[in-house]
Amino acid sequence: MAFGINSRRIKKALRRLKSLPGGLNFFKYTANKVHAWYLKKTKSTRVAHPSSIMLEVTNHCNLKCITCPREYQYGEEMEKGFMDIKQLKKIIDEVYPYVDSIGLTGLGETLLYKQLPEALKYIRSKNKGIITTISINAHLPNSVDLVADIADHLDTLQISMDGVGEVYENVRLRGEYPLFYDNVKRIVELCKDKRADVMFNFVAIKENYFTMAEVVEIASELGVDYINVTPFNVAAVTAHDISYYDFFHSDAFKNELKRAKDKADELKNVELTIWDIKSLNEFKKCHLPWGHFYISWDGYATPCCAKPFPKELNFGNVFDDGLMYCLNSPGYLQFRQLWHENKTPPFCEKCHMVDLKPIHLPFELPVN
Repeated sequence: MAFGINSRRIKKALRRLKSLPGGLNFFKYTANKVHAWYLKKTKSTRVAHPSSIMLEVTNHCNLKCITCPREYQYGEEMEKGFMDIKQLKKIIDEVYPYVDSIGLTGLGETLLYKQLPEALKYIRSKNKGIITTISINAHLPNSVDLVADIADHLDTLQISMDGVGEVYENVRLRGEYPLFYDNVKRIVELCKDKRADVMFNFVAIKENYFTMAEVVEIASELGVDYINVTPFNVAAVTAHDISYYDFFHSDAFKNELKRAKDKADELKNVELTIWDIKSLNEFKKCHLPWGHFYISWDGYATPCCAKPFPKELNFGNVFDDGLMYCLNSPGYLQFRQLWHENKTPPFCEKCHMVDLKPIHLPFELPVN
């Protein structure tokens, strides 16, 4: 970890360790870990059964956020829908007992997926230690009621929070800050005695970076324990040039981040983390080809959760061919070979993993 300690991740790891698969499934789980280690050690381009997977249950959304890839070229062109619950369960069957964490989220508003409670209960029926995560915008009229139905079957509830007041509404178009604030307040209150931890995701851009400290204050006020800051992967999904990333090296951005950290230190009840901005920028910085896999609502295996556009690049359809065939398909193997050679594929050009140069801060922040 580049900076500090991420207590939320430690908490989740301990929860997972307390509820590993039992019996024969424990030996399958352990053997898969050894297999994954062996493949990595021998520099294979193949992967074992995934320990982490993201299932895009829907890409429909009620907002039009300027920080969302779905609002740009490939997102505008993609077909929209909901993942069939039978297919979702088939994927879960295939990754169990090997998987440690499952995210039921993606480019849409997760709470629009009517089978969400059924999906979470199915995961929990397999093993109560599997870490589950969803991401929401908290803008549906019945967001609070929908969260109430799932809070005991969920580990992390991520809420997108990209500013305060008018700034928030200018970033999250169609959003209403008073409605958002009230919904979050009620959601945090109902989650106090539930399994789910609530956290804010803050996507930093030029239009909102100066509100980071105020977001920390709001989190403290509402009882949100965690905030993660991510510099927007802007050049990869928009027409912006990679020169946009220079902004994250500016004194203005660093000073505001420091102000947010100082506010978190002062309040003591909010943990502020940041995406890894310190590691060397190169294709090899990205762990996604090896340990985190994204399946679109219609079954396509895509290489990235930031650009999950099957029409641009996919490695097969898991509904037709099965998950493990797609994850070890010829196209995916070639993609990973480029990683070994540290050659950036065209799909990954202008990504902040590759083109955002390391940002050195004169203070410490835990990495998410």
